[in-house]
Amino acid sequence: MIDIPSIIQGYAHGNFLMADESEQLGWYSSNERTLIPLDHRFRYPKSLQRVLNKNTFSVAINQDFLGVCQGCAHRETTWISSELIDIYIELNRAGWAYSFETWQNDQLAGGILGIVIRGAFIGESMFFNIPNASKVAMVKLVEHLRSQKFVLFDAQMQNPHLERFGSYIISNKGYMKLLSKALDTQCNFLPSKELVNKEISL
Repeated sequence: MIDIPSIIQGYAHGNFLMADESEQLGWYSSNERTLIPLDHRFRYPKSLQRVLNKNTFSVAINQDFLGVCQGCAHRETTWISSELIDIYIELNRAGWAYSFETWQNDQLAGGILGIVIRGAFIGESMFFNIPNASKVAMVKLVEHLRSQKFVLFDAQMQNPHLERFGSYIISNKGYMKLLSKALDTQCNFLPSKELVNKEISL
């Protein structure tokens, strides 16, 4: 049985779940974290603006959560095991995990998988089936998080793709301070629903 409160508590303490090469699931932490800025520091390539102007993709939340999980896991080397997907599904059912998706007509084009705890969006992974789909998802997700007054967009680990959006590295001490602020900020990822104050044992 999946212990959802303990898992949320783990993320609220700055840890994250990963599976190793033998698909053994464990908790990990890092001396530094990568954040996506939610202020003026967020940026993206000019070429992506042309894609955005074409309105090639539509966006949705949780329209195909399992499809996003599978898309994120479908790569040569993955830390998202089948056991972790099962956990994500249960977190989604309980209102903690979400998929922010881009669609082209009736096809899932790309998406970002994340866990939401109050004012923190903890990005777990992203993928695309169609070029530029995950990039558009990133821009639209930041717009959404801004509109919902989120404090933190945690991308966990730096890479060249994230750097193009202005991602930056923060020390674990700085991260925990910002995470604490986010956990004190009541936000709702779904704008159509009233705020629900979920209890977290910290």
